Amino acid sequence: MRMTKRKPATVGEILTEEFMTPLGLTQGDLAEKMAVPRKHVNELCNNRRAITADTALILARVFEMSPEFWLNLQQRNDLWEALNTPKRRERIERARPVAA
Repeated sequence: MRMTKRKPATVGEILTEEFMTPLGLTQGDLAEKMAVPRKHVNELCNNRRAITADTALILARVFEMSPEFWLNLQQRNDLWEALNTPKRRERIERARPVAA
């Protein structure tokens, strides 16, 4: 499995820099639009909460776009972290294909 060594932009970076800042939204504003607690948005912005299917659907509705955008962003970061964390990568590399 091959991925770039450069860490992809995080969910929090994309959410704040590409959506909230250009639209002039505060975390409180976005929380209100999403109908979630402000803490939920704060954790997303600070990369302490992962994008779930529900959150992807909510963000897609709020920003009128696809939920796949948010899920793919999360997945790209998750894969990068797995492959670039030595202990996790070692565990992954111990796996062997079923077919010989």
